[in-house]
Amino acid sequence: MIHEVEPIRKIKDINKIKQYLLGKNNKRDYCIFVVGINVGLRAGDLLSLRVSDVTDGRTIFDEVTIKEQKTDKKKTFNLNKSAKEAIKLYLSTSSSIDLNDYLFKSRKGTHLGVRPLHHIIKTTLRDLGIKGNYGTHSLRKTMAFHRYQNNVPIETLQKMLNHSSSAITLRYIGITKEVITDCYNAVNL
Repeated sequence: MIHEVEPIRKIKDINKIKQYLLGKNNKRDYCIFVVGINVGLRAGDLLSLRVSDVTDGRTIFDEVTIKEQKTDKKKTFNLNKSAKEAIKLYLSTSSSIDLNDYLFKSRKGTHLGVRPLHHIIKTTLRDLGIKGNYGTHSLRKTMAFHRYQNNVPIETLQKMLNHSSSAITLRYIGITKEVITDCYNAVNL
């Protein structure tokens, strides 16, 4: 049986992961994590970003447009304050920034692959003792889950994730029968 990966639900755990990655002095992995949970791209699209997609060398862009690998459609998304700060911190550690380079380079100079990113996420969450099934898709699901928790309408999330129905989006972010039952039980009028 295949277990779907889940979003990182607790803000406390997200902060623990950020601290851990910064403590390891790994600005690249920290940046991937922060950008990933804030923009909600699929792992392949996130790892295919080039430096020129996010900056002109002086300023981090507010808005980024890419072509999604899975759908072949254009996708425009915004970099929020957290994502911009992570990118700025990461790029400040590089001695030479080439706008044509991949933003998240591997040691070989190409972009980091999805498999190594999966390993980074699995290892990090295991090292921190955060229980659950996590992988590269957890970054995207975390973005959607926390937006939903902050009252972003499900129709907006559906558009952001490019889903065909709101039911798919609810299932995707882990709004299950148990969550709905908890909602019924939480309010006693």
